[in-house]
Amino acid sequence: MTSLWRAPRGPASSDEPVERCDDVVVGAGITGLVTALLLARAGRDVVVLEARDAGAVTTGHSTAKISLLQGTRYSQLLRHQSEEVVAGYVEGNREGRDWLLRYCDEQDVPYQTRPAVTYAADAGRELDRARAELDAASRMGLPVRWASELDVPFEHAGGVVLDGQAQIDPMDLVEALVEDLRAHGGRLVTGARVTGMGQSMRPVVRHTRGSTRCDQVVLATGTPVLDRGGYFAKVSASRSYSLSFEHPSPPELMLISAGGPTRSVRDAPGPMLLVGGEGHPVGRARSEREHVDRLREWTATHFPDAVETHAWSAQDYRSHDGFPFVGKMPRGMGHVHVATGFDKWGMTNGVAAALDLSASILGGQMPWSRPIHRRISRPAAMAHLVGMNASVGLSLVTRAAGVALHPLRPGAPAEGEGEVGRRGVVPVARSTVDGRSCAVSALCTHLGGVVEWNDAEQSWDCPLHGSRFAATGEVLEGPASRPLPERRMQDGEQG
Repeated sequence: MTSLWRAPRGPASSDEPVERCDDVVVGAGITGLVTALLLARAGRDVVVLEARDAGAVTTGHSTAKISLLQGTRYSQLLRHQSEEVVAGYVEGNREGRDWLLRYCDEQDVPYQTRPAVTYAADAGRELDRARAELDAASRMGLPVRWASELDVPFEHAGGVVLDGQAQIDPMDLVEALVEDLRAHGGRLVTGARVTGMGQSMRPVVRHTRGSTRCDQVVLATGTPVLDRGGYFAKVSASRSYSLSFEHPSPPELMLISAGGPTRSVRDAPGPMLLVGGEGHPVGRARSEREHVDRLREWTATHFPDAVETHAWSAQDYRSHDGFPFVGKMPRGMGHVHVATGFDKWGMTNGVAAALDLSASILGGQMPWSRPIHRRISRPAAMAHLVGMNASVGLSLVTRAAGVALHPLRPGAPAEGEGEVGRRGVVPVARSTVDGRSCAVSALCTHLGGVVEWNDAEQSWDCPLHGSRFAATGEVLEGPASRPLPERRMQDGEQG
């Protein structure tokens, strides 16, 4: 599944790896590239290590809305934290948005200014949620307003509107950041998956293209690829889907529904219509393909003139209390920094994290980040964290007992069909994709979860902490850093 943004572009060129630098930034999405650029501008020797290519994961598959109105986020955050902490979050996102738009102006990166809208799909519970978000956003000082009627072709009960927000092609931004980073002496090394880190006085980052010793490490990889802070247990991973369509007159609004199933709508130059939503926990959908089909059906109902061009998905991580984790990683001796938990709003949160991390490495601090770093999770947020890990534990136990070791996706076509079966004591994941049959270990190399077949993307997804693998076993994303080991197919066996 290739996104509208990435389809027409080739991968960025790679620089040669180096053995020593000041800072290693892991991950070439928006967070990693902006952090690296800010450090390079300050005169530091910076290397970005990227397992695939720039923008290959969440950034290049996002809906790329640059907005301070973020669904029903503020009403949710205020349930868990004080107004001071939420105000710090808002201010950080404001600075992230403003920095990004200034950068686009300076670098001639095109974007479109649009009103952001959180709309109620019905006059019941969604209307209550939208009204609650109006009140919460107003308390946070945002100039929101209520619109009873929106210029859209689907039923609704009004929505919260924040004017003057923006949308972008994220790969335009990625390309500008890479060029600017190199102009300031930074390097981008692609095809370099980080496999571990040693540390005596200074970190040594091990990767598939060698090893690099440095003073500071920034992990900007969606969820950290090092387990030292246990962040894999503090965030939950979800996948959501997007479709792009040629359409003569898409709404010039950035819309998101106040309830579920989520519907996200924006336009793009072309003119194009983008429709997204249908999020679910990674590896726990009965059929990912059905989620994509529901988006198609919704679009066909409300935009009958739409002609589909691309379908894709993205993976996002949400922390137990809804606030991103940004700062020094525990047990990193002050040299390892992390950014995760943006919960689908990485265009502003990612830049805010980059501003915060680069300031910390350079000896400063962003004032708005202090209350966020000092926050103490309330009981409801801690209960959510316990619930997240109880669910993971139950999944691990039941799968270890063989409950999930059954044919997957019964009735699916042979291509892309997968099943999990036993070979001795090790479950085996078998699949056939484009005529090629593969057998790999069905145990995730992170913590041993039993992977499930993703019938939309033809991948093996772990329901424990969101690691994903190609049919042939290569790591696609998540906390796992090692591929699924290959298993031998029996004579005549098909996936």
